[in-house]
Amino acid sequence: MARDYPAIKPISLETDIGYAQPTQVVLERVHIDSPAVDVMTDFTRVTAVIILPGDTVDEAHRRMIQRGVRSLLVVDQDRKLHGIVTANDVLGEKPVKTAVQRGVLRSELQVRDIMTPRAALEVLDMRDVSTATIGHIVATLKAAGRQHTLVVDQDAKGRQRVRGVFSATQIARQLGIAITTDAVARTFADIEASLGP
Repeated sequence: MARDYPAIKPISLETDIGYAQPTQVVLERVHIDSPAVDVMTDFTRVTAVIILPGDTVDEAHRRMIQRGVRSLLVVDQDRKLHGIVTANDVLGEKPVKTAVQRGVLRSELQVRDIMTPRAALEVLDMRDVSTATIGHIVATLKAAGRQHTLVVDQDAKGRQRVRGVFSATQIARQLGIAITTDAVARTFADIEASLGP
């Protein structure tokens, strides 16, 4: 039996209209013994911010500012992971040294020139993360001397995929401690000292 479905009346778009984007609810305050997942950016809830290996370093910097992040997943046209590029990679000495070594202008450098490639990344397994506390993640980042670490799980076909990322800056923000991010070891020493015994 056919039903009569009246058309919905269209409306006009307003000027300066944006669009909806997924948001992850970030717990404002956590403590060192809170579950690690409370400070993980979960890509099943938040769209990963990505960049292509052939994009410029300046474009990577612009995208970080625009999206309010300090790291980007470097992926190819098929969305396969090639590596990660961080704010430290973009703003530190690496671009200048690389440009000098190659005899090119800094503005000509591509993300592939300064990123940490997939083969050099150490990642965490979601099975371990799901039972860990923030303290475990702090210790892991400190031991690695890194600002970020990726988390992987398996997709429906059992293939490894990037599930999320931990950021030292995000963890510090949620712990409620103002820290500098230029040295991970000092950053986490500051966190531990301010939390007390």
